[in-house]
Amino acid sequence: MICSMTGFGRSETINAEYKLVVEMKAVNHRYSELSIKMPKKLNILEGNIRTLLKEYISRGKVDLFITYEDYSESNINIKYNPDIAGEYVEYMRQMEKDFGIRDDISVSRLAMFPDVFSREEQSLDEEALWRRLEAGLRTAAEQFVESRRREGEHLVGDLKGKLNGMMEMVDYIEEVSPQLILDYRTKLEAKVKELLQDNTIDESRIATEVVIYADKICVDEETVRLKSHIKSTLEILEAGGSVGRKLDFIAQEMNREANTILSKANSLEVSNKAIDLKTEVEKVREQIQNIE
Repeated sequence: MICSMTGFGRSETINAEYKLVVEMKAVNHRYSELSIKMPKKLNILEGNIRTLLKEYISRGKVDLFITYEDYSESNINIKYNPDIAGEYVEYMRQMEKDFGIRDDISVSRLAMFPDVFSREEQSLDEEALWRRLEAGLRTAAEQFVESRRREGEHLVGDLKGKLNGMMEMVDYIEEVSPQLILDYRTKLEAKVKELLQDNTIDESRIATEVVIYADKICVDEETVRLKSHIKSTLEILEAGGSVGRKLDFIAQEMNREANTILSKANSLEVSNKAIDLKTEVEKVREQIQNIE
């Protein structure tokens, strides 16, 4: 299975106790990079999150967004701080003496002063919290992988079409190359006869020039290697897996061979075909950048 590096997954869980939303999205990247945005109370689980997602992601820049709301009130305690309340009372009685005013303090008013009562969140049950989060993460990750798989299928179909077209171009160049040498020999003989104004031709000299020319425009090695690279790419696509880096390397080699063929092209016909070939190689390289 070939997967694209772009994908999206989402899960949402809402019940009487909590609401959990997990969203994942990814774009192309040379390596694996995970960015997590979540409430601070979930920071203790970051290691678990990264370990879990390694099961689903091997390459790409992934952004993970987690929102969590706990509807349960059992995790909040109200704490009464008598020492702080006592200090308030003591200072107010001192103020009564200092300024000769009546002390009208009441419990309800005293309770409104800062820190007399405070809210304390109970320690989290990490295991229970992780169970909730893990379920949401796996649901989102499975959707994420499925979207990558669907996109990967489209990529493979497009790449196979381009690679088969490239193979036809290479076959064409191989087919016409020998005729270019024969045409060159014919033109060379005609030119020599014109210059010498007779039919006496030094065949050995002609043969030498033809050999030099043939060596100069010969692309046999390049076409053989390029066809081998194309076949390898098709086989790798068929086998599937996380093959993006390997294909990227092969695409660079295909580009190198196509450049050499273009540089050796010595006819308009072959040159145009080599340009088309190089254009297709570039398109293949761009598509391979999307493969995980």
